[in-house]
Amino acid sequence: MGRWEPNARGRLEQAALDLFGERGFEQTTTAQIAERAGLTERTFFRHYSDKREVLFGGSQLLEKTFVDTLAATPETATPIDAMASTLATVAGFFVERHEFARQRQTIILASAELRERELIKLASLSAALAATLRLRGVKDPAASLTAEAGIAVFKIGFERWVADSGEHSLADHLRESLDELKAVAAGE
Repeated sequence: MGRWEPNARGRLEQAALDLFGERGFEQTTTAQIAERAGLTERTFFRHYSDKREVLFGGSQLLEKTFVDTLAATPETATPIDAMASTLATVAGFFVERHEFARQRQTIILASAELRERELIKLASLSAALAATLRLRGVKDPAASLTAEAGIAVFKIGFERWVADSGEHSLADHLRESLDELKAVAAGE
């Protein structure tokens, strides 16, 4: 592929995933990713600040989607119902991304550095959700507990979805995980 061809970001993403899968994250350079994509390393850095951002570049958009969706839920919704509605909406963020998510998760699980980064991103997301709940009038510790529970449901549901053959949607897995959490909390 020539440099002039469209979708440079998508090509870089796919090249990075392929190389991370073949060689490992640590052994792959940005120059190799750019070369595999048929682009220059300079083009790589126009799209990503470093090679980790190929895997985490969507986290700001995901956080914004979570926060905006939670903020827009009806004021009459209980905190956990507002979180459930948010999770259902956010699942749409991942439609048609199952294979990417599966590849990404495999790469992250193989690297301590990337697992740590993933946990940091989830903690940041939880803090943003707790702050949003507080703005909605939810007091602590309920705001923090609801945010942490929402992130736990998201994490478990996401892991199940990635391990799934793609037969069930992320929304299905999130709903099942939330139902299991509610059953545990109810003492069932």
